[in-house]
Amino acid sequence: MEKVNVAQIKQDDQKYVLHSWSKQKNVHPKVIQKGEGIFFWDEEGKKYYDMCSQLVYLNVGHSHPKLMDEFKHIGEIPLASPGFATASKAELAKKIIEAAPSSMAKVFFANGGADSNDHAVKIARMVTGRYKIFSRYRSYHGATFGAGNLSGEGRRFAVEPGLPGFIKFDTPYLYREFLHFESEEAVSDYYLDRLNSQILYEGPEQIAAIFMEPIPGSNGVLVPPKGYLEGIRELCDQYGILMICDEVMSGFGRTGKMFAVDHFDFEPDMMTFAKGVTCGYSPLGGVIVNQKIADYFDDHVLMTGLTYSGHTVSTQIGCRTMDIYKEEHVIEHSAAMGNILAARLEKLRRFDSVGDVRYIGLFAAVELVKDKKTKEPLIAYGMDYGKDKVGLMSTFISMLSEYGFYTYSHESSVIIAPPLIISEEELNEAMNLFEDVLRHFEDHVLFVDQTVGLK
Repeated sequence: MEKVNVAQIKQDDQKYVLHSWSKQKNVHPKVIQKGEGIFFWDEEGKKYYDMCSQLVYLNVGHSHPKLMDEFKHIGEIPLASPGFATASKAELAKKIIEAAPSSMAKVFFANGGADSNDHAVKIARMVTGRYKIFSRYRSYHGATFGAGNLSGEGRRFAVEPGLPGFIKFDTPYLYREFLHFESEEAVSDYYLDRLNSQILYEGPEQIAAIFMEPIPGSNGVLVPPKGYLEGIRELCDQYGILMICDEVMSGFGRTGKMFAVDHFDFEPDMMTFAKGVTCGYSPLGGVIVNQKIADYFDDHVLMTGLTYSGHTVSTQIGCRTMDIYKEEHVIEHSAAMGNILAARLEKLRRFDSVGDVRYIGLFAAVELVKDKKTKEPLIAYGMDYGKDKVGLMSTFISMLSEYGFYTYSHESSVIIAPPLIISEEELNEAMNLFEDVLRHFEDHVLFVDQTVGLK
């Protein structure tokens, strides 16, 4: 292999590339030289545990041999515009429908998560003839104009003032509830009653869809209280509103089941997906619709589309990825490793800086606090974008990286979402590193002098 000129790559990157969510003068990215399994190596040969699967998409790990082999056959695949039927598009749609809840019928292919969510909004408005879309605070659905309007956290501000008809409602956040509830069911009843009131205030006949991540991911892996999602399904049925679930991050085994909705007793009308369908080896996303919506478009024009819908290369990679999930029992392994991760996370509660741990499968967050009694977060809500990313949380993430534990954070939550192929030994090794860093962070940064940098 030709030797890579790392200095030139960095120079050209700084000169020509705009990096997302950052002030460009603060961006000094490393160069990934190679990746294998759950690991990758930077330009200095340093090895990292990839404990966030890059951006929670590399479910089968780096350089999976079956996917690398599939690329050898890319030249044999004919390119075709969306109006043509192709073997890989038809096969992948079939595989997805077979893996999805029983009510699902057809797939509309897009390029990634954000535009999948955009198209789901358009479909909902076409089918219902209504225009309002409900989505939640503490959610993220993408950075396009439509998905940005759906999102319910600070990254949406760049698209505001936005499109008409996007309405936000509250997300249950059990750790930070101020009211006392006797049970999770009581929490659900409280939030469902508030949502019902908001639906009435906005006019049910105007509302096309309630759009939500079943388990908000980047906003802290907020596992819903018992009965909450089922209750939203009932409200949607009561008022003729479509229920759309964003499975972009949580789909394809991340939670220990094929889709996050499989953990609950309901089925949505639509689901959006991306990330794990190709594990990032090629861009792909889509919208899965139920039989009723599929039937609607038998007699009505689907007034949306895009140049690369069902791109043959991406769908071919998707087909092979779906085969890997089945052949290597990846979903079942994710569930088993999720139990190991849960046990390690529960042990973190003994640390003074750990306010809460939340997890389902290999989808987890550790929420750090300055004070366990008051629950004061390391970063106040909305303060990790729009300003220089400095302070306690960035210090902790930097320390993790120095120890070879690669991940990211949002506000005061550290995301832990390794490739689903991680072994028990690798998982324990990585979590040992996490504990070492957390101990050092508490002893030398957090509870000593919050202005002190790394030592």
